Amino acid sequence: MPRQLGDLEDAVMTRVWQWNRPVTVREVLEDLQQERSIAYTTVMTVMDNLHQKGWVRREVDGRAYRYTAVSTRAAYAAALMNEAWSKSDNPAAALVAFFGMMSPEQRRSLEDAVALVRRDTSEEARTEAISTETEAVSNEGAGVQDREEAEGPEEPDGSEEPDEGADTGRESGR
Repeated sequence: MPRQLGDLEDAVMTRVWQWNRPVTVREVLEDLQQERSIAYTTVMTVMDNLHQKGWVRREVDGRAYRYTAVSTRAAYAAALMNEAWSKSDNPAAALVAFFGMMSPEQRRSLEDAVALVRRDTSEEARTEAISTETEAVSNEGAGVQDREEAEGPEEPDGSEEPDEGADTGRESGR
C-alpha cells in the first residue's frame, strides 16, 4: 500500500503528472521556485527519494536524469482511498461518511464512475456468456465425435495406411 506523499514530494509529483513527459531536476526546480525558495540539491534529493520509493523511473540523459511517473495521479488517489477504507472497522459507514463530504461535482463524477464500472461489468458478463456458449457448442461437437467413435469406424475409403504386419507387396529386407 502506498504511503501518502509528503508536501514537497507531492509538489514534485504534481508537476511530473501534469507534464506527463520525462522531466529533469532543473525543470522541476525552476517551476517550484515560482512558489518558494528551494535549492537544486533539495529537489534532486526528493526526486531520488521518489525514484527509490518506486514513484518515478529515471533514465540517464547526458550528465542528468530524466524522470517519468510510474503510475497516474488517479491511481495514487485510488490507492490512498482504498488503504483508508480497508482500515475502517465499518467500511459501509466510512463510505456513507465519505459520500456525505462530497461536493455535487464529486457526486456526479462518482455516478459517472459507477455507470462506467457497471457497463464494463456488463460487457465482461456478455463476453463470458458468449465464451460459455461457444464452449458448450464445442463440447456438443465433441459429443458427436465421441458417439461416432463409440459406434465404430466408418467404411474405409482406401486412403488409410495398412496395418503393420499386413502384406503390402513390398519386399522385406530378408
